[in-house]
Amino acid sequence: MDDTLKQSLALGQGYFLKKEYALAEQYLTQVVEQNQSFADVYNMLGVIYHGQGQYQKAQRAFEAALRLNPGYTDAALNLAVTYNDTGKYREAQETYNQALTRSGATSARLDRFVQGKLANMYAEIGDVYLSSGLYREAVAEYRRALELGPGFVDLRAKLAAALRDSGERDAAIAQYEECVRQNPAYLPARLNLGLSLYAAGRREEAVVQWRSVLAMSPGNRNAEAYLQLAGGGS
Repeated sequence: MDDTLKQSLALGQGYFLKKEYALAEQYLTQVVEQNQSFADVYNMLGVIYHGQGQYQKAQRAFEAALRLNPGYTDAALNLAVTYNDTGKYREAQETYNQALTRSGATSARLDRFVQGKLANMYAEIGDVYLSSGLYREAVAEYRRALELGPGFVDLRAKLAAALRDSGERDAAIAQYEECVRQNPAYLPARLNLGLSLYAAGRREEAVVQWRSVLAMSPGNRNAEAYLQLAGGGS
């Protein structure tokens, strides 16, 4: 490597670490124009392109990094997130699973930011299945999401909804109850817990949930309507 290339690489890496991405891109691009053998340079460029919303360029950069180093876990995880952002859910899941298999990593060792992104990725796959009426598949994806983000009550509520729609009423109630336990102020879970309890013939418990919603959100139209339909008053 000649001195000019070494300097461009050092400057690009330095600016990248300082999150000065415009300058980092300038120097890292100079590197790949002269030498296409640095997997980490492609990964850094992929991160920059992804941050700019240039997902196709990001995808190509991460794929280039993996061609050079198939065991590059960070690049694989970044590629999985990029696939997810462009609607390539199957490729995203396969890339993520392969990354963990190669590295021997477990989800518990992932960076929190990456965990959150991947949890949302699985949730989005679940949304696709749910909208297609594939409840079992949706439930499986939401459970994967919760393994990565067990404290995400919105994801747990999605799991509960999928369970409810698949006919697993008791399991749905248990998940909605866990949502309420984790975040008592998360009103969508309380509203749906009430509906699930009411459908199970547990009217008084349902009324308690809807009245709790009104106590936290006076005038909540959904809660008022459910109470009226259930004959529970306001």
